[in-house]
Amino acid sequence: MSTRTMSEAVADRRATTPPDETPDMDGAYPRLDGHQIAILEAGGSRRSVDEGETLVCEGERSDYFFVILSGHVAISTSDDAGGRHVIRVHGPGRFLGELGELEGQPAFYTAEVVDAGEVLVVPIERVRDLAAHDPALSDVILRAYLIRRSLLIEQGTGLRLIGSCFNPDTVRLREFLTRNRLPHKWLDVERDKHAERLLQRFGIGCQDTPVVIWAGTVLRNPTNAELARRVGLSVPDPASAEVDVVVVGAGPAGLAAAVYGASDGLYTGALERIASGGRAGTSSRIENYLGFPAGISGSDLAERACLQAGKFGARVMVSAEAIGLDSDGEHHVIRLADDTSVAARAVVLATGVRYRRLAVPGIDRFEGNSVYYAATVQEALSCGTDPVVVVGGGNSAGQAAVFLATRVVRVSVLIRGDDPNQDMSRYLVDQILQHPRITVRTSTEVVGVDGDDELTAVVARDRRTGEQYSLDARSLFVFIGGAPNTAWLAGAVELDDHGYVATGSAALYARTGRATGRMPLTLETSRPGVFAAGDVRSGSVKRVASAVGEGSMAIRHVHEYFGA
Repeated sequence: MSTRTMSEAVADRRATTPPDETPDMDGAYPRLDGHQIAILEAGGSRRSVDEGETLVCEGERSDYFFVILSGHVAISTSDDAGGRHVIRVHGPGRFLGELGELEGQPAFYTAEVVDAGEVLVVPIERVRDLAAHDPALSDVILRAYLIRRSLLIEQGTGLRLIGSCFNPDTVRLREFLTRNRLPHKWLDVERDKHAERLLQRFGIGCQDTPVVIWAGTVLRNPTNAELARRVGLSVPDPASAEVDVVVVGAGPAGLAAAVYGASDGLYTGALERIASGGRAGTSSRIENYLGFPAGISGSDLAERACLQAGKFGARVMVSAEAIGLDSDGEHHVIRLADDTSVAARAVVLATGVRYRRLAVPGIDRFEGNSVYYAATVQEALSCGTDPVVVVGGGNSAGQAAVFLATRVVRVSVLIRGDDPNQDMSRYLVDQILQHPRITVRTSTEVVGVDGDDELTAVVARDRRTGEQYSLDARSLFVFIGGAPNTAWLAGAVELDDHGYVATGSAALYARTGRATGRMPLTLETSRPGVFAAGDVRSGSVKRVASAVGEGSMAIRHVHEYFGA
């Protein structure tokens, strides 16, 4: 591709899919009607464009939203050989962009005019405003942008991560890119023949990996914060002023608190160690969440919530790992792992839980390569169509099994208990038992894994008979519950016997004591002005809807605390 012109690439694309006949793909490429264009034109302007003109450049931020009125625009991405790969040719009525535009990220594509014409140019801030106040137009644009981001991820466009599957930093960077839903492709220096050629092209030795390459920029083993800044994600600012409320954790509870806090006029900041969405963000489809009868993926739910929080002025920051909580009277300080801190008048703890890992000898060498703790499109792409094993008996395991069964030849679900109905919603149990590609094995546990560079089999044991047997598998998905993410809170607030944050009446018995002369509010911890919501709270219901409810309720308590 590197020796061919854009015109030749576009000609090939048109030969198979004429630009005016390409399918919409479930809302990814809709055509705007005259009324919708008129709404956008009220805040924009028309201008002529010439053949060869670049409207959006990959790796650079675009501050404009483009609607094609006449002519054609080719959408391309960079390939491993340094050339361009045309993925779409847009004609009249279609608009450019994907999710990154709304989130202030640099573009993951290039848009070049291939037939001269006219475009409508609208400042992206105007589009964000319309997304907040015009539900019909917002739904068309946001749906298209979410699907286009998923398509970019599936196509392996965007950043190039080059590193060994055995390198912990490679695993770290893969997790960061995947969890933040950033379009990328991983080239394993142990197995991928293109990896060495790409390294040679940039003058990089294997000993310098892992590296992230994008739009001519090379980041050598970047920290998560460095990578976040390059792709336009918000990270903590050492010079930032005190906020009204800081939310620690950006899962469903934390995002709900950020949305309701900011919408109520509170200066709100949210901190997240890796990526927004929490455990829910790793779910391929949530079908029992109110208002989404067809279901919604956890990542889409998180993206929508982040956009909503941003609309009201909340700042959601990633690569912000909390390591300590200090209080001085009515002020609280969250200390972060990078030696920065965030001060606030009130705190909402929504750190959720961390996945438990299987205590199986040798499993660590496969983690991030063929052992996963999430089942999103990114992990599914690594599986191909090979058989997989899912371990766990809760909703996360059930959702993963149903999703993976649409892509692989066989899914084996291993559950320690005797009854799948014990911890899994009935609708998921019914789907699993009726699916021809899914086999459920109860009273079963994993006792071993086999393979050299990659997983080839999982050794299971029947807990009733003691019999051991081997299951062919190229990937193992682990969903065996989690432990509360509260080690950093030891001594700061009262925890229950299992490490969850005590609130309400349970917080009365805190070692830290209470000097307020009042009963703690329902979600208030043993430290006045510090609240807990979602999975991290002792006694909470471990469901997305409950977490969202508690996040919004925590903000109500914050107002009561400020009033008192």
